[in-house]
Amino acid sequence: MYRDNTKTVHIGNRVIGGGNPILIQSMTNTHTEDAAATIEQILKLEKAGCEIIRCTVPTIEAANALDEIKKAIHIPLVADIHFDHRMAIAAMEHGADKIRINPGNIGGKDRLLDVVKCAKERNIPIRVGVNSGSLEKNIIEKYGKVTAEGIVESALDKVSMIEDAGYDEIVISIKSSDVLMCAQAHELIAEKTRYPLHVGITESGTLWSGNIKSSLGLGLILSKGIGDTIRVSLTGDPVEEVKSAKLILRTLGLRKGGIEVVSCPTCGRTQIDLIGLANKVEAMVSDIPLDIKVAVMGCVVNGPGEAKEADIGIAGGIGEGLLIKHGEIVRKVPEDELLDALRDELLNWK
Repeated sequence: MYRDNTKTVHIGNRVIGGGNPILIQSMTNTHTEDAAATIEQILKLEKAGCEIIRCTVPTIEAANALDEIKKAIHIPLVADIHFDHRMAIAAMEHGADKIRINPGNIGGKDRLLDVVKCAKERNIPIRVGVNSGSLEKNIIEKYGKVTAEGIVESALDKVSMIEDAGYDEIVISIKSSDVLMCAQAHELIAEKTRYPLHVGITESGTLWSGNIKSSLGLGLILSKGIGDTIRVSLTGDPVEEVKSAKLILRTLGLRKGGIEVVSCPTCGRTQIDLIGLANKVEAMVSDIPLDIKVAVMGCVVNGPGEAKEADIGIAGGIGEGLLIKHGEIVRKVPEDELLDALRDELLNWK
Protein backbone atom coordinates (compact mmCIF):
# COMPACT_ATOMS: atom_id res chain seq x y z
CA MET A 1 0.00 0.00 0.00
CA TYR A 2 1.31 3.43 -0.89
CA ARG A 3 0.44 5.11 2.41
CA ASP A 4 2.18 2.38 4.38
CA ASN A 5 5.45 3.31 2.72
CA THR A 6 5.33 7.11 2.77
CA LYS A 7 7.87 9.08 4.77
CA THR A 8 6.97 9.74 8.41
CA VAL A 9 6.53 13.45 9.13
CA HIS A 10 5.88 15.06 12.51
CA ILE A 11 3.41 17.98 12.60
CA GLY A 12 3.30 19.40 16.10
CA ASN A 13 2.09 16.58 18.35
CA ARG A 14 0.81 14.43 15.48
CA VAL A 15 2.53 12.08 13.03
CA ILE A 16 1.52 11.36 9.44
CA GLY A 17 2.85 8.97 6.84
CA GLY A 18 4.39 5.56 7.29
CA GLY A 19 1.04 3.85 7.73
CA ASN A 20 -0.12 6.14 10.55
CA PRO A 21 -3.87 6.90 10.63
CA ILE A 22 -5.16 9.30 8.00
CA LEU A 23 -5.73 12.64 9.72
CA ILE A 24 -8.59 15.05 9.04
CA GLN A 25 -7.78 18.66 8.24
CA SER A 26 -9.87 21.77 7.81
CA MET A 27 -9.22 25.47 7.36
CA THR A 28 -10.55 28.44 9.29
CA ASN A 29 -12.54 31.07 7.43
CA THR A 30 -12.10 33.76 10.07
CA HIS A 31 -9.63 36.62 9.79
CA THR A 32 -6.59 35.13 11.52
CA GLU A 33 -5.78 38.58 12.91
CA ASP A 34 -8.92 38.17 15.02
CA ALA A 35 -7.44 35.64 17.43
CA ALA A 36 -10.57 35.29 19.55
CA ALA A 37 -12.83 34.45 16.59
CA THR A 38 -10.22 32.10 15.15
CA ILE A 39 -9.79 30.28 18.46
CA GLU A 40 -13.55 29.93 18.85
CA GLN A 41 -13.84 28.34 15.42
CA ILE A 42 -10.88 25.99 15.93
CA LEU A 43 -12.26 24.74 19.24
CA LYS A 44 -15.57 23.94 17.50
CA LEU A 45 -13.62 22.10 14.80
CA GLU A 46 -11.66 20.17 17.41
CA LYS A 47 -14.91 19.06 19.03
CA ALA A 48 -16.18 17.88 15.64
CA GLY A 49 -13.04 15.79 15.12
CA CYS A 50 -10.61 18.04 13.25
CA GLU A 51 -7.02 16.89 13.81
CA ILE A 52 -4.97 19.50 11.92
CA ILE A 53 -6.07 23.08 11.26
CA ARG A 54 -4.85 25.53 8.62
CA CYS A 55 -5.06 29.31 8.94
CA THR A 56 -4.21 31.88 6.31
CA VAL A 57 -1.37 34.25 7.21
CA PRO A 58 -1.51 37.17 4.76
CA THR A 59 -0.27 39.88 7.16
CA ILE A 60 2.23 40.32 9.96
CA GLU A 61 -0.72 40.92 12.30
CA ALA A 62 -2.01 37.45 11.40
CA ALA A 63 1.41 35.93 12.07
CA ASN A 64 1.57 37.69 15.45
CA ALA A 65 -1.87 36.34 16.35
CA LEU A 66 -0.59 32.77 16.05
CA ASP A 67 1.04 33.11 19.48
CA GLU A 68 -2.32 33.58 21.20
CA ILE A 69 -4.09 31.05 18.98
CA LYS A 70 -1.52 28.32 19.65
CA LYS A 71 -1.89 28.69 23.43
CA ALA A 72 -5.65 28.07 23.25
CA ILE A 73 -5.91 25.12 20.86
CA HIS A 74 -4.92 21.46 21.06
CA ILE A 75 -4.21 20.44 17.47
CA PRO A 76 -1.34 21.29 15.10
CA LEU A 77 -1.61 24.58 13.23
CA VAL A 78 -0.60 25.01 9.59
CA ALA A 79 0.12 28.50 8.28
CA ASP A 80 -1.05 29.08 4.70
CA ILE A 81 1.31 31.44 2.86
CA HIS A 82 1.16 32.97 -0.58
CA PHE A 83 3.76 35.18 -2.30
CA ASP A 84 5.44 36.76 0.75
CA HIS A 85 8.31 34.76 2.24
CA ARG A 86 8.36 37.07 5.27
CA MET A 87 4.94 35.78 6.31
CA ALA A 88 6.23 32.19 6.20
CA ILE A 89 9.17 33.04 8.44
CA ALA A 90 7.03 35.11 10.81
CA ALA A 91 4.45 32.33 11.06
CA MET A 92 7.13 29.82 12.07
CA GLU A 93 8.58 32.25 14.58
CA HIS A 94 5.14 32.62 16.15
CA GLY A 95 4.41 28.92 16.53
CA ALA A 96 3.17 27.39 13.26
CA ASP A 97 3.65 23.62 13.27
CA LYS A 98 3.76 23.43 9.48
CA ILE A 99 3.70 25.92 6.62
CA ARG A 100 1.97 25.62 3.28
CA ILE A 101 3.74 27.36 0.41
CA ASN A 102 4.16 27.18 -3.35
CA PRO A 103 7.94 27.47 -3.77
CA GLY A 104 7.37 28.89 -7.23
CA ASN A 105 5.62 32.04 -6.03
CA ILE A 106 7.43 32.76 -2.77
CA GLY A 107 9.73 35.39 -4.32
CA GLY A 108 12.74 33.65 -5.84
CA LYS A 109 15.50 31.22 -4.84
CA ASP A 110 17.15 33.36 -2.16
CA ARG A 111 13.86 33.98 -0.38
CA LEU A 112 12.95 30.30 -0.59
CA LEU A 113 16.34 29.47 0.96
CA ASP A 114 15.52 31.81 3.85
CA VAL A 115 12.20 30.05 4.41
CA VAL A 116 13.77 26.59 4.27
CA LYS A 117 16.55 27.65 6.65
CA CYS A 118 13.98 28.81 9.21
CA ALA A 119 11.98 25.60 8.81
CA LYS A 120 15.10 23.46 9.14
CA GLU A 121 16.19 25.22 12.34
CA ARG A 122 12.82 24.48 13.92
CA ASN A 123 12.20 21.10 12.23
CA ILE A 124 8.93 22.44 10.80
CA PRO A 125 7.61 20.53 7.77
CA ILE A 126 6.72 22.30 4.56
CA ARG A 127 3.61 21.43 2.61
CA VAL A 128 4.17 21.99 -1.09
CA GLY A 129 0.84 22.99 -2.58
CA VAL A 130 0.08 22.97 -6.31
CA ASN A 131 -3.39 23.54 -7.79
CA SER A 132 -4.44 22.85 -11.35
CA GLY A 133 -5.66 26.44 -11.63
CA SER A 134 -2.21 27.87 -11.02
CA LEU A 135 0.00 25.74 -13.26
CA GLU A 136 2.95 27.47 -14.91
CA LYS A 137 2.48 28.63 -18.48
CA ASN A 138 5.35 26.49 -19.79
CA ILE A 139 3.83 23.30 -18.36
CA ILE A 140 0.42 24.06 -19.86
CA GLU A 141 2.11 24.72 -23.22
CA LYS A 142 4.10 21.47 -22.91
CA TYR A 143 0.99 19.33 -22.45
CA GLY A 144 -1.37 21.52 -24.50
CA LYS A 145 -3.73 22.04 -21.55
CA VAL A 146 -4.01 21.39 -17.82
CA THR A 147 -3.37 17.67 -17.30
CA ALA A 148 -2.69 15.24 -14.46
CA GLU A 149 0.83 14.78 -15.81
CA GLY A 150 1.41 18.54 -15.74
CA ILE A 151 0.16 18.85 -12.15
CA VAL A 152 2.55 16.10 -11.04
CA GLU A 153 5.49 17.59 -12.94
CA SER A 154 4.86 21.00 -11.37
CA ALA A 155 4.59 19.54 -7.87
CA LEU A 156 7.76 17.47 -8.12
CA ASP A 157 9.62 20.45 -9.54
CA LYS A 158 8.64 22.47 -6.46
CA VAL A 159 9.65 19.60 -4.18
CA SER A 160 13.09 19.51 -5.82
CA MET A 161 13.53 23.21 -4.99
CA ILE A 162 13.20 22.42 -1.29
CA GLU A 163 15.34 19.28 -1.57
CA ASP A 164 18.04 21.32 -3.33
CA ALA A 165 17.96 23.65 -0.33
CA GLY A 166 18.88 20.65 1.85
CA TYR A 167 15.52 19.81 3.41
CA ASP A 168 13.17 16.86 3.12
CA GLU A 169 10.51 17.33 5.80
CA ILE A 170 7.93 17.70 3.06
CA VAL A 171 4.23 17.01 2.53
CA ILE A 172 2.77 17.26 -0.98
CA SER A 173 -0.66 18.55 -1.93
CA ILE A 174 -1.89 18.44 -5.53
CA LYS A 175 -5.46 19.50 -6.09
CA SER A 176 -7.93 20.07 -8.87
CA SER A 177 -11.66 20.71 -9.06
CA ASP A 178 -11.75 18.10 -11.83
CA VAL A 179 -12.40 14.89 -9.87
CA LEU A 180 -11.07 12.39 -12.40
CA MET A 181 -8.00 14.47 -13.20
CA CYS A 182 -7.27 14.83 -9.50
CA ALA A 183 -7.55 11.08 -8.95
CA GLN A 184 -5.28 10.37 -11.91
CA ALA A 185 -2.71 12.86 -10.69
CA HIS A 186 -2.57 11.21 -7.28
CA GLU A 187 -2.04 7.78 -8.82
CA LEU A 188 0.81 9.19 -10.90
CA ILE A 189 2.55 11.01 -8.06
CA ALA A 190 2.20 8.08 -5.64
CA GLU A 191 4.39 6.07 -8.02
CA LYS A 192 7.05 8.78 -8.09
CA THR A 193 7.53 9.90 -4.48
CA ARG A 194 7.50 8.66 -0.88
CA TYR A 195 6.50 12.00 0.63
CA PRO A 196 3.13 11.91 2.43
CA LEU A 197 0.21 13.27 0.45
CA HIS A 198 -2.52 15.63 1.62
CA VAL A 199 -5.61 14.80 -0.44
CA GLY A 200 -8.66 16.82 -1.39
CA ILE A 201 -10.81 18.06 -4.25
CA THR A 202 -10.30 21.81 -4.34
CA GLU A 203 -13.10 24.31 -4.99
CA SER A 204 -15.54 21.42 -4.84
CA GLY A 205 -18.53 23.66 -4.13
CA THR A 206 -21.39 23.98 -1.70
CA LEU A 207 -22.45 21.54 1.00
CA TRP A 208 -24.49 19.55 -1.53
CA SER A 209 -22.31 19.51 -4.64
CA GLY A 210 -19.05 19.67 -2.70
CA ASN A 211 -19.89 16.59 -0.66
CA ILE A 212 -20.71 14.60 -3.78
CA LYS A 213 -17.55 15.61 -5.61
CA SER A 214 -15.35 15.17 -2.55
CA SER A 215 -16.84 11.77 -1.72
CA LEU A 216 -16.26 10.53 -5.26
CA GLY A 217 -12.76 11.97 -5.53
CA LEU A 218 -11.54 10.98 -2.10
CA GLY A 219 -13.15 7.57 -2.50
CA LEU A 220 -11.24 6.95 -5.72
CA ILE A 221 -7.93 8.13 -4.25
CA LEU A 222 -8.11 6.67 -0.76
CA SER A 223 -9.33 3.28 -2.00
CA LYS A 224 -6.08 2.98 -3.99
CA GLY A 225 -4.08 3.22 -0.76
CA ILE A 226 -3.12 6.84 -1.46
CA GLY A 227 -3.37 9.70 1.02
CA ASP A 228 -2.07 10.49 4.50
CA THR A 229 -4.26 13.48 5.40
CA ILE A 230 -7.52 14.69 3.88
CA ARG A 231 -9.69 17.78 3.65
CA VAL A 232 -13.22 18.00 2.31
CA SER A 233 -13.32 21.53 0.86
CA LEU A 234 -16.81 23.00 1.14
CA THR A 235 -18.26 26.47 0.68
CA GLY A 236 -19.80 26.70 4.12
CA ASP A 237 -19.21 25.99 7.79
CA PRO A 238 -15.86 24.16 8.15
CA VAL A 239 -17.42 21.92 10.80
CA GLU A 240 -19.36 20.29 7.95
CA GLU A 241 -16.03 19.49 6.26
CA VAL A 242 -14.92 17.52 9.30
CA LYS A 243 -18.20 15.65 9.63
CA SER A 244 -18.04 14.66 5.97
CA ALA A 245 -14.40 13.60 6.20
CA LYS A 246 -15.12 11.35 9.18
CA LEU A 247 -17.96 9.65 7.33
CA ILE A 248 -15.88 9.15 4.19
CA LEU A 249 -13.10 7.48 6.19
CA ARG A 250 -15.56 5.28 8.09
CA THR A 251 -17.37 4.28 4.90
CA LEU A 252 -14.08 3.20 3.31
CA GLY A 253 -13.13 1.20 6.41
CA LEU A 254 -10.20 3.52 7.08
CA ARG A 255 -11.42 4.66 10.48
CA LYS A 256 -13.45 3.19 13.28
CA GLY A 257 -15.34 4.92 16.04
CA GLY A 258 -18.50 6.94 16.09
CA ILE A 259 -22.05 5.81 15.52
CA GLU A 260 -23.08 5.11 11.94
CA VAL A 261 -26.69 5.95 11.19
CA VAL A 262 -28.51 4.15 8.38
CA SER A 263 -32.06 4.98 7.37
CA CYS A 264 -34.53 3.93 4.69
CA PRO A 265 -35.51 6.30 1.86
CA THR A 266 -39.21 6.41 2.89
CA CYS A 267 -42.16 5.16 0.86
CA GLY A 268 -45.94 5.26 0.89
CA ARG A 269 -46.05 2.96 3.93
CA THR A 270 -44.29 5.54 6.11
CA GLN A 271 -46.62 6.70 8.89
CA ILE A 272 -44.20 8.89 10.87
CA ASP A 273 -41.98 11.89 10.17
CA LEU A 274 -39.07 9.67 9.18
CA ILE A 275 -37.02 12.43 7.61
CA GLY A 276 -37.22 14.58 10.72
CA LEU A 277 -36.60 11.58 12.98
CA ALA A 278 -33.53 10.42 11.04
CA ASN A 279 -32.02 13.90 11.17
CA LYS A 280 -32.67 14.12 14.91
CA VAL A 281 -31.06 10.71 15.47
CA GLU A 282 -28.00 11.70 13.46
CA ALA A 283 -27.59 14.88 15.50
CA MET A 284 -28.27 13.09 18.79
CA VAL A 285 -25.63 10.38 18.37
CA SER A 286 -22.83 12.76 17.40
CA ASP A 287 -21.67 13.07 21.01
CA ILE A 288 -22.04 9.40 22.01
CA PRO A 289 -18.67 7.57 21.87
CA LEU A 290 -19.80 4.18 20.57
CA ASP A 291 -18.65 2.22 17.53
CA ILE A 292 -21.99 0.74 16.45
CA LYS A 293 -24.62 1.00 13.71
CA VAL A 294 -28.06 2.55 14.35
CA ALA A 295 -30.96 1.99 11.95
CA VAL A 296 -33.91 4.35 11.52
CA MET A 297 -36.71 2.70 9.55
CA GLY A 298 -40.01 4.12 8.40
CA CYS A 299 -42.43 1.24 8.84
CA VAL A 300 -42.98 -1.90 10.87
CA VAL A 301 -43.39 -4.04 7.73
CA ASN A 302 -39.75 -4.22 6.65
CA GLY A 303 -38.19 -2.27 9.51
CA PRO A 304 -37.24 -5.19 11.77
CA GLY A 305 -35.75 -7.15 8.89
CA GLU A 306 -33.87 -4.20 7.42
CA ALA A 307 -32.51 -3.33 10.86
CA LYS A 308 -31.00 -6.78 11.43
CA GLU A 309 -27.58 -5.68 10.24
CA ALA A 310 -27.61 -2.79 12.70
CA ASP A 311 -26.78 -3.09 16.39
CA ILE A 312 -29.90 -1.17 17.36
CA GLY A 313 -32.73 0.52 15.51
CA ILE A 314 -36.16 2.03 15.55
CA ALA A 315 -39.02 1.46 13.11
CA GLY A 316 -42.07 3.69 12.87
CA GLY A 317 -45.73 2.80 12.83
CA ILE A 318 -48.99 4.74 13.27
CA GLY A 319 -48.34 6.87 16.34
CA GLU A 320 -45.84 4.38 17.70
CA GLY A 321 -42.69 2.54 16.80
CA LEU A 322 -40.57 -0.49 17.55
CA LEU A 323 -37.25 -0.54 19.37
CA ILE A 324 -35.05 -3.24 17.86
CA LYS A 325 -31.75 -4.63 19.22
CA HIS A 326 -29.62 -7.11 17.29
CA GLY A 327 -32.53 -7.85 14.97
CA GLU A 328 -34.99 -8.62 17.75
CA ILE A 329 -37.98 -6.44 18.70
CA VAL A 330 -37.48 -5.21 22.27
CA ARG A 331 -40.67 -3.24 22.79
CA LYS A 332 -43.23 -0.85 21.34
CA VAL A 333 -42.75 2.85 22.10
CA PRO A 334 -45.10 5.84 21.53
CA GLU A 335 -43.90 7.90 18.56
CA ASP A 336 -43.06 10.94 20.67
CA GLU A 337 -40.87 8.81 22.95
CA LEU A 338 -38.89 6.97 20.26
CA LEU A 339 -35.94 9.35 20.23
CA ASP A 340 -35.59 9.38 24.02
CA ALA A 341 -35.91 5.62 24.20
CA LEU A 342 -33.15 5.20 21.64
CA ARG A 343 -30.86 7.67 23.41
CA ASP A 344 -31.42 5.93 26.74
CA GLU A 345 -30.44 2.59 25.21
CA LEU A 346 -27.30 4.10 23.69
CA LEU A 347 -26.22 5.84 26.89
CA ASN A 348 -26.57 2.54 28.74
CA TRP A 349 -25.14 0.39 25.98
CA LYS A 350 -23.63 -2.94 27.00
